[in-house]
Amino acid sequence: MWKVAMSEEVAKALQSVVERVNQAAARRPKTLPAVPPRLVAVSKTKPPEMVVEAYKQGQRNFGENYVNLDRVSFPFIQILELCPEIKWHFIGHLQKNNVNKLLGVQNLFLVETIDSAKLADRVNSSWQRIRGASTQRLKVMVQVNTSGEQSKHGLPPEDTVNTVKHIVTQCPALHFLGLMTIGRYGYDLTLGPNPDFQMLLSRRQEVCDSLKLPTEDVELSMGMSTDFEHAIEVGSTNVRVGSIIFGNREYPNIPSPEKTSKMVSEDAAKKMQHLTVSER
Repeated sequence: MWKVAMSEEVAKALQSVVERVNQAAARRPKTLPAVPPRLVAVSKTKPPEMVVEAYKQGQRNFGENYVNLDRVSFPFIQILELCPEIKWHFIGHLQKNNVNKLLGVQNLFLVETIDSAKLADRVNSSWQRIRGASTQRLKVMVQVNTSGEQSKHGLPPEDTVNTVKHIVTQCPALHFLGLMTIGRYGYDLTLGPNPDFQMLLSRRQEVCDSLKLPTEDVELSMGMSTDFEHAIEVGSTNVRVGSIIFGNREYPNIPSPEKTSKMVSEDAAKKMQHLTVSER
């Protein structure tokens, strides 16, 4: 019964998101490249059954942010058997010592988080070794820290052009697909367009001007569950949506971001109350 209810919920939620993606794309200014946005269903920490159900509904692109997941064992094999055309996007921070593990994942489609020339070199050399005689290049995106937050990974915006140039000219096994940003969480859109998205748009223009690349050939990965429609409207071609498809993520012994925020707020309130009482 639980699986039936879960399947219905995933199917309904995915259909709703796909409709919202298409509607947002239709609202884009005609001056933007007419690249259909790609929906990446962020499946991290979710049961394999949810991934399979979304796949049955026509979803093909899925995002994961950990190299070492239980998916590398039986559940992962089960997913591959039932979802032969699945495309994995790696959307987490990639450490150099995990490159070989990641590149060994079957059906790896895109690494969205290249944040330095050194990491690009490591991925390039590893992919050359793993692919053997194959001429298939690995699709990658360059992650830019547009918000400047220390808690966010990504290279400084001013390093974008040089890093992309390095990949294009020095990493023959890699296919530069575009730029990615996470941006500041919870931006209030009533204040105007998201400045992090605007920053990524300007960096793409600089990349295209400097390297003589067509704008439509440089994708933008920006926008998540809370702001993917706005991201598409301003030019995103790749959005990462998880919670509104699969429900809130659950991490063993780790509070969710929502719960963490609530805990921090409650702790701050207690401290403030203590200070107030002490001052009386």
